[in-house]
Amino acid sequence: MKLDHVFICGNPALDFAATLRARRSERFEMFVTPDRLNAWYVESGLVDAVSPGQEADVERARTVREAVHRLVTARRLGEEYDGAALTVVNNAARTPPAVPQLTPSGRWTQATPDEALSLVARHAVELLSGPDVPLLKECGSPECTRTYIDRSRGMRRQWCGMDSCGNRIKAAAYRARKRTATEASRRRTS
Repeated sequence: MKLDHVFICGNPALDFAATLRARRSERFEMFVTPDRLNAWYVESGLVDAVSPGQEADVERARTVREAVHRLVTARRLGEEYDGAALTVVNNAARTPPAVPQLTPSGRWTQATPDEALSLVARHAVELLSGPDVPLLKECGSPECTRTYIDRSRGMRRQWCGMDSCGNRIKAAAYRARKRTATEASRRRTS
């Protein structure tokens, strides 16, 4: 599996929750080192730079990620929030976030790992208390567990992204139809 971070869910908190991939099968952890975590923060566009992190920052990020995932799933399914998950996300959101600075070359945001994590938690709070809640959907691929915001016309989007899941599912369906048609043709000519 590729190690590239993917940002296709429509909100940084959802992309953050998706960094533990394939939750129903062979789980794949994206945050294996402080450097990988910091790379996510920068690649997501939340910050421009993050001070070096420690293993404790990775553990804290994983804890917040799992709490975000539980809350998003509960909200999507119309279920009650888990109290412990609420506490984890709210505590992370209470930490002062990274503050952008104006430089001669434009905006620059330098963060500590805790400040960057606070930004993610605040995105989760805004998402789960905002107008996009009815647009939350889980990817239709059986192996994918990403939740995304479906802003498609008529909310007809089925996959988190065409490149990651949609093309794979469509290609498999095409091969299955072709195989079925070939087998039916063989039976008729036999």
